[in-house]
Amino acid sequence: MSHTIVNPADETVVTTVEAATVDETDAAIADAARAQREWARAAPADRARVLRRFADAVDGAIDELAGLEVRNSGHPVGQARWEAGHVRDVLEYYAAAPERMSGRQIPVAGGLDVTFHEPLGVVGVITPWNFPMTIASWGFAPALAAGNAVVLKPAEWTPLTSLRLAELGLEAGLPEGLFRVIPGRGSVVGERFVTNETVRKVVFTGSTEVGKRIMAGCADQVKRVTLELGGKSANLVFADADLERAAATAPYGVFENAGQDCCARSRILVERSVYDRFMELLEPAVQGVKVGDPADESTEMGPLVARTHLDRVASFVPDDADVAFRGTAPDGPGFWFAPTVLTPARDSRAAREEIFGPVVSVFPFDDEADAISFANASEYGLSGSVWTRDLSRGIRVARAIESGNLSVNSHSSVRYATPFGGFKQSGLGRELGPDAPLAFTETKNVFFAVDQPPVVA
Repeated sequence: MSHTIVNPADETVVTTVEAATVDETDAAIADAARAQREWARAAPADRARVLRRFADAVDGAIDELAGLEVRNSGHPVGQARWEAGHVRDVLEYYAAAPERMSGRQIPVAGGLDVTFHEPLGVVGVITPWNFPMTIASWGFAPALAAGNAVVLKPAEWTPLTSLRLAELGLEAGLPEGLFRVIPGRGSVVGERFVTNETVRKVVFTGSTEVGKRIMAGCADQVKRVTLELGGKSANLVFADADLERAAATAPYGVFENAGQDCCARSRILVERSVYDRFMELLEPAVQGVKVGDPADESTEMGPLVARTHLDRVASFVPDDADVAFRGTAPDGPGFWFAPTVLTPARDSRAAREEIFGPVVSVFPFDDEADAISFANASEYGLSGSVWTRDLSRGIRVARAIESGNLSVNSHSSVRYATPFGGFKQSGLGRELGPDAPLAFTETKNVFFAVDQPPVVA
C-alpha cells in the first residue's frame, strides 16, 4: 500500500511513499533494539561525536530539506529553511548531553549510594504534519543522546523530510537500525508502537482525541508517554499595552504556518476601552500578511496542507459568520484560505474549538479578572501571550493563566533550550530544555555496602 504526496500549493503529485505493514514495523523495532544495546555501550563522548556529525550533515542539507518541506507541506521557503536550521540546532544542543548525564551520590549510613540514568531502550515517536522536521527532532535528538534507539512514524501527508533526516543520520555514523523512520498509517504503525512490548515509551504530537487513545493503550503495559496535544491559546491585550506593536504582531501569533500550529493565539482578548482602536490597527496588519507561492522568499503564509483540512477550516467560517475582515489568498489550484478575523460570541464553536487554520476570533474583556477567567475557559492550556506595560500585571496574569508556555509582550513559544508542554488537555510531560534527555531514562539506585572496621576495645 502506498500514499500519494501532493504539493498543497498547486495540487501536483510530488511522489508516492510505501506504507509499512505490522510485520515491517515489528522488524524495524527488533532492529532498533539490537542497535540500541550497542549504542548504549558506546562511550558518552563517542555518542556525542556522532550526534555532532549528524548536526553537521543536517547543516549541509538545509536547502535540500527546506525544498522538500516547501513541496510536501507548503511551508514558505524562509520558514522551511529556519525549520531545517532548528533541527541542526536541536541536535547540537543535545550532543552535549551524553557527557553530562550525571547521577548522584546520596549520603546514607553503612555504605555508598549512587544513582544512574539508564536508557529506556526503544522509543516510538509519532509526529504531526504541521511541523514535520522540527517536532521530529524534539523527540529523536534527546532520546538518542540518552542512549536510546528511535523508531519514528511521520504523518502520512508529510513524511519526506523525516525520511531524509534518517538517511542523514546514517551518513553521519549512527548505527544501522538505531534511528528508523517508518511511514504508514497511524492505525498500523502508530498502533504497533503502543502494543509492541519492545517499545518502552511513546512520544506523540497531535490531536487530543488521538492522544487520549494512545495514553489508554499504553496503560496496558504501563508504558511511558509524552503527549503534546491541542491548543486554544489566548492573546491578552490590556489597555496600557503598546497597541501598535500588539496589533502589528498579532497576525504572526496565529497565522504563521497558515494557523496550523498548536500554539496559535487563536483568541485575541482586548480590554474593552481600547477594543475599537485595536481593531482599527489590526485590520491593515492582517491584510498586510503576504500569502502566496511558498517558493517565493517574500511569502509569509502558504496554503493549508490538504483538501480535507481546508474543508474543515472552512466549516468554522460559514456564510453567516461574524467576519470582521479578511486578508487575501491566491485563486486557482492549491489549498488556500485567506487570513480571517471573526468577532463571535464567547460560547461559539470558533471560540471553543481548535480550528488549526488562519482564523482568529477577537473578544472584548472588562478587567483583569474577566480576562483571566475567559483565557482559562478552555479544556486546553498550551500557550499564550500577555501585552501590558505594567510589570506587576504581566507577572500576575502570566502566573494566573493555566498554560504551559507564555510570553509577555511577544509571541515566543518554543526554544530548544527551555521546556515545552501543556496544561490540562494540551498534553502530558515536557519536551526540550536541559532536562529532556532524562525523560528517556530510568533512574537506577545502587547501594554499595561498606564493611565497617572492627570496634577496638
